[in-house]
Amino acid sequence: MRKIRIALLHLLPIVGDIQYNQALIERAVKLAANKNVDWIITPELAVSGLQFSRKIGTDWIKKQPDQWMKHFCTVVQSINTNVFLGCPEMSDDEELYNSVFVINRDGDLIGRQRKISTISDGWCHSGTAIETIDLEGIKVGIMICADAYTDKIANTLLANGAEIIVAPSSWGPGLHGPNGEWEQRSIDTGLPLFVCNRTGEDETVAFWGAESMIIKNGKRLLSHQSVQSAILTFDWNVEMMDLISSQFQVEYLT
Repeated sequence: MRKIRIALLHLLPIVGDIQYNQALIERAVKLAANKNVDWIITPELAVSGLQFSRKIGTDWIKKQPDQWMKHFCTVVQSINTNVFLGCPEMSDDEELYNSVFVINRDGDLIGRQRKISTISDGWCHSGTAIETIDLEGIKVGIMICADAYTDKIANTLLANGAEIIVAPSSWGPGLHGPNGEWEQRSIDTGLPLFVCNRTGEDETVAFWGAESMIIKNGKRLLSHQSVQSAILTFDWNVEMMDLISSQFQVEYLT
């Protein structure tokens, strides 16, 4: 049996406090690495918080890898794991994107996914490419938060060979909160979804009740919500594409 151990970083970032959030991510990644994890997944825009542009604007966003990203890649290499990192970026033609980067054990940036459904985000352009990333022999699709609203992106990832969908998100309950979209995408595609959500609050959105989840065939196999940052670890059977763990192993960051 081929098994991988995965950590979801259910974080409490401070909107617009880039240095604090970067330090929080580094600390959480190092703690997760102590559990011998193969993948570490952060929420959407873990580096900045969701509504950062209202507080600090966008002039700070750079092409990636910027100075901190290069440093973070060396951290990832030193702890021998793979990381999915939610971080804004500027493209070569100076357009801004809400992106998730994949960094492998060698500290190399091996792929990115730019959020497609950005109508409510305001500050960024919509991505156009929907591609899978080969991560140590597993084809992974990335579906960022509201990209789960319709079946288009999930079905495109399936058509492109995805075996697992990773869903970094900043999606709290409420009027426009999640309402079965992730579950439906798992039914549509037959693929498992690893939803890494967050806690806390931004300018106008609260995430205290937001859930990080493992979903298969429309069912929530594991779920977690908390009012503080937590590392959620679980084991996954790659051959059977099924959950091994009966619950998350939870470590809170104090």
